[in-house]
Amino acid sequence: MHRRNTQQRRRQILERVNELGEVSVEDLAKRFATSEVTIRKDLAALENDGIVLRRFGGAIPMPTDAPEVNNDKVSNRKIAIAKLASTLIKDHDRIVIDSGSTTSAILPELNNKQGLVVMTNSLHLAQDLLELEREPTVLMTGGTWDTQSSSFQGAMAEQILKAYNFDLAFVGAAGLDVERGTTTFNELTQLTQTMAAVSTRVVVLAESSKFDRKMPNIELTWGSISTLVTDEDIAPEIKAALEEKGIDVLCAPIANL
Repeated sequence: MHRRNTQQRRRQILERVNELGEVSVEDLAKRFATSEVTIRKDLAALENDGIVLRRFGGAIPMPTDAPEVNNDKVSNRKIAIAKLASTLIKDHDRIVIDSGSTTSAILPELNNKQGLVVMTNSLHLAQDLLELEREPTVLMTGGTWDTQSSSFQGAMAEQILKAYNFDLAFVGAAGLDVERGTTTFNELTQLTQTMAAVSTRVVVLAESSKFDRKMPNIELTWGSISTLVTDEDIAPEIKAALEEKGIDVLCAPIANL
């Protein structure tokens, strides 16, 4: 019940942001009869999904040239992308999963695997991993809790990651740039870069609409990425350009979304 209430409130917050153009933490806390700490966590989660941009004391819509997309269909796209990405996982693989809504959609698919070792920097992901029937071995990065990304970050988390080697790293992207790689407004990019460095194969999960989001900070260059798992709406010329860079581009079907 709590998770459903949280998701509903975040959808309503997003609607409010899009309606007004700018909202304050104080006003949202009063409107939803909850604490400012809770609202800040909501805004951090929405920003991590790449759909709002936090400003001092509040938030604004994420700057984007992309058309508005129905939230239910976005969710279904993420599930389709995650299902396709999960086919890359073999029994007994060692994998690391970055925090994020698309990467977390992989978790139900892990019930089809056995003997997995899974590390994450997300408390939410770690808790859900422990509830899987196949019970993978779960590792946490630890480190410093970052409210903006709702995950552990920092030097300690990076050091812990460097003590391991992984077969696969699954990471999301707030934005995609066909020339540069994955992009973000968040300046905390080191942990994702460390995940990539300690993994044999780096898999980015992102909707094709992320190519329309212009963001200033590079998180991962295409040179450090093995595979992009996206949807079939990716422009053919973008897909071809990435394949020329040596990226394996997998496209999830969207006909039934």
